Amino acid sequence: MGGLTVMQALAAKLPGERFLYLGDTARLPYGTKSADTVRRYALQAAHALTDHGVKLVVIACNTASVGLPYLQEALAPMPVIGVIEPGAAAALAVAPNGPIGVIATEGTVKGGAYVRAIHAHSTAPVVQQACPLFVPMAEEGLTDGPIAEAVAHRYLDPLMARLPKPKVLVLGCTHYPALKGVITRVVGPEVTLVDSAAITANAVERLLDEKGLRATEKPGEHHFYCTDAPDRFARVGEIFFGNPIDPGAVEQVDLQ
Repeated sequence: MGGLTVMQALAAKLPGERFLYLGDTARLPYGTKSADTVRRYALQAAHALTDHGVKLVVIACNTASVGLPYLQEALAPMPVIGVIEPGAAAALAVAPNGPIGVIATEGTVKGGAYVRAIHAHSTAPVVQQACPLFVPMAEEGLTDGPIAEAVAHRYLDPLMARLPKPKVLVLGCTHYPALKGVITRVVGPEVTLVDSAAITANAVERLLDEKGLRATEKPGEHHFYCTDAPDRFARVGEIFFGNPIDPGAVEQVDLQ
């Protein structure tokens, strides 16, 4: 579901493109699964999209982005882009010397993908915090109010109590932008939030232009695939996509 925040940003940035979105709703959450399992699932999902003739694949999930090199090799020469590298670059642009905070799923935190991406360009200190309850809260629409605020304090207060305090906080899960308001209140306005959705859309635009793949004709309708409960996907997906999703545009598929 969370990847719909990325698709929303992509559709706004690239109005001439037609998007096919696949949400693996039957096997979520990815954040608690092993890296090997996530890579296998991500490759199955990518093949389901390439079977429909796409020209570029976006891994619109921080946890699944652990499989980026694997997918880039398997799908070559098709371009494949993830959300972690753009998010790390944006954080460094704000605070090149850190400290940088990252909140994400357990899988993303344990995998250390953001730490590696940041430290590939800087020695800035990075502190991480897994926030596993944020995903089900976002999907249930509990994005504000006393419950959301209490959980946000539970996760974020220890992170913000560190010295030196992080200057930037990366929302390292595509579900988390739905909680941006409560996160901002808890960490304070002096901490810059990095939402990888908009940053990834910019990176995709650059890549399409570099490879001469930018669409020049008016696109057809976007289409959505999910692996379970298409009616729920359409209903809950609106929270993340920001617009109603026509249930008739959602098709259930099996991944092999």
